[in-house]
Amino acid sequence: MEKLIIPEQNIINAVCVYIGRQNNAAPEEVEVELMYDDDSGFSAEANVNGQTQILTTLNLIEALRQTIKEFLNLDPNATGIELILDDEEGIIAAVR
Repeated sequence: MEKLIIPEQNIINAVCVYIGRQNNAAPEEVEVELMYDDDSGFSAEANVNGQTQILTTLNLIEALRQTIKEFLNLDPNATGIELILDDEEGIIAAVR
């Protein structure tokens, strides 16, 4: 399988679906901000139903695996996912 690049907006969409399912909310009701810090790495802040959740890199990868399985019909456990901070594209994911 060649490398697939998932743009920032698609990562946000994956997190919206992931958090929406956890909170019995529609993905459109979830607001997500992706973040990167030199010390702690990748994370996200999700707001839904008046609550704020902080997601770790592991949570972001889990959300992407869910999306890869459901929307790309790929085996999520057979893919390697790497989050990348790109100067022009923002936070992207490379899937192998």
